[in-house]
Amino acid sequence: MIPAIDLMNGKIVRLSRGNPKTAKVYDQFGNPEETARKWKKEGAKKLHIIDLDAAFGTGDNLSIIAKIAKSIDLPIQVGGGIRTIEAVEKLLTMGISQVILGALAFSDPEAITQIQKEFGAEHLIVALDNKDGKIMVEGWKTPTTFGIREALKKFAKLKVKTFLITSITKDGTLSGPDLDTLSEACQYPNVDIIAAGGISNLNDLTALKRIGVEGAVIGKALYEGRFTLKEALKTAEGD
Repeated sequence: MIPAIDLMNGKIVRLSRGNPKTAKVYDQFGNPEETARKWKKEGAKKLHIIDLDAAFGTGDNLSIIAKIAKSIDLPIQVGGGIRTIEAVEKLLTMGISQVILGALAFSDPEAITQIQKEFGAEHLIVALDNKDGKIMVEGWKTPTTFGIREALKKFAKLKVKTFLITSITKDGTLSGPDLDTLSEACQYPNVDIIAAGGISNLNDLTALKRIGVEGAVIGKALYEGRFTLKEALKTAEGD
């Protein structure tokens, strides 16, 4: 179970279906660094940070991400607006464990091979953010021609092992994960699937575990107090 820290204008926010106009600020746990510390204290084994300003091309939150990476001794996966190899390098040298690629993976697949060669394949996650069966990129504004299965096939050939699958219509809605899509993806051989979008209760986590996801990113449900991170971790560890 991976707690999410989505950053916009230096604050932790949650969006509904990726729409910046729906941004709701969550500062009840303090600033982003303090919130990251809270998640570690509650047992998080990893953090998920999305730079929404970078994703939407309106700026970035790199200074905050750097602070979190420096002060919190946990693996961190970061996504949002990573559209050049230079951006990948900057994050990895900052102490980020894994970068999440969306648009760059689709526009320049050769970049994946280059990143794997230079930094190691374990530092790479490809985002398959999907809506109505199609993968969306660039802050979920631009559709690609790929569905989930075609994308898994394409990137598995390039030796990508870990995929983050987000259901855009579910994200930030607390309406339950897209189990059909995720279940199908989990059947693809030799890949690890991290699920995101729509998780609202502990039963959702049990269902995700049952279909075989490697991990789940939890955002709004934690910030809205639907359950605690400790409860989520206990559910994930249960039989």
